[in-house]
Amino acid sequence: MRSKLMMGAAFVSAFLMVGVTPAADQEQDHARPAPRAAMQGQPHRAPQGEAHPGPKGYSRVTEPKGWNARPATVDRGAYQHNFKAARSFHVGPYHRPAGWVAHSWAYGQILPRAYFASQYILADYWLFALEVPPAGYEWVRDGDDALLVNVDSGEILQVEYGVFA
Repeated sequence: MRSKLMMGAAFVSAFLMVGVTPAADQEQDHARPAPRAAMQGQPHRAPQGEAHPGPKGYSRVTEPKGWNARPATVDRGAYQHNFKAARSFHVGPYHRPAGWVAHSWAYGQILPRAYFASQYILADYWLFALEVPPAGYEWVRDGDDALLVNVDSGEILQVEYGVFA
């Protein structure tokens, strides 16, 4: 029984090795033809051009200068507004916290703690043209809107409607 298993494994391995070789040959058939100089017996010369290494995975956008220089005091009158966003961004699907439905928030209301999870906090707020939040406040996403919220009380200080469309 053991010799039959070993023989079968050897057969499968051999079949896989033979199956890979024609595929590699097919790829070479589609390769770019050799330069004219190489075909005439002259040494091959690399084409001249600028090096372009290309991207190396995800590179995070650098933070703007002063991105975390949060104002120490809050001028509530300057913030208490419900704005329509000047620009909207497409960043993927949004899923509300379990048990919550769509709601149109306004400044002065209290945002439930369910929205304080990491997937709702906009730590990279500058990417969405949102201003620097004061100390003790964070930008939070709810549907298409961005809310500036007091992290201690949950009070909404400002709303930007339509940031995410």
